[in-house]
Amino acid sequence: MEYNAKQLQIIEVAERLFSQKGFAGTSVRDIAQEADVNVSMISYYFGSKEKLIEALFQLRMTESSSRLETLVMTSELSALQKFNVFIDSVIDRLMGNQCFHNIMLREQLSSERTPIITEYIRGLKMRNLELIKRMIHEGQEAGEFRKDINVSLMTTTLYGTVNYAIASKDFYKKLNELDHLSDEEFQQHLRGELSQHLKNLFKSTITNEHHIQS
Repeated sequence: MEYNAKQLQIIEVAERLFSQKGFAGTSVRDIAQEADVNVSMISYYFGSKEKLIEALFQLRMTESSSRLETLVMTSELSALQKFNVFIDSVIDRLMGNQCFHNIMLREQLSSERTPIITEYIRGLKMRNLELIKRMIHEGQEAGEFRKDINVSLMTTTLYGTVNYAIASKDFYKKLNELDHLSDEEFQQHLRGELSQHLKNLFKSTITNEHHIQS
């Protein structure tokens, strides 16, 4: 679905508020005040708060899946090159839109889950997992990747590492004596460190040994 500029503005404000206050803790009136629109406009465009978060997930899911689908279909790159591009896209997506991923993390860690959000998170994960499996299968067919890859644990390692790095970035900054860096400089530094670490990690765990040595 295509959204106009006003709808996108409302979705982005809702995303920020859901991230800060939680879905249950955010009212339609809160969103309307922050977006500087009438409550009736939100009702007209989306109908309800549930439909608004549905629109948010549809928007972010489409962005995520379309990037991954394009990568999977690319014939110019080897399987490992595709996976390296995928690693960078995950890092950029999680670090670049922390509000949306705060919503996902908050929901998954909460003891009182919102059924509609839980369902969308499951859908997003399943769609991405299927595309990742295709990418891995391609590497296996080419003899580039090992046959015994646990794709579920592999994705848990990837997303878990990036999410933990984001959650503990202040500690990482102090631990590595990087307080002199500006926020932007530190973000770039952390992106680079994560990218190199994860590429090295996955190269050693998913590729065939003889492939690495050749």
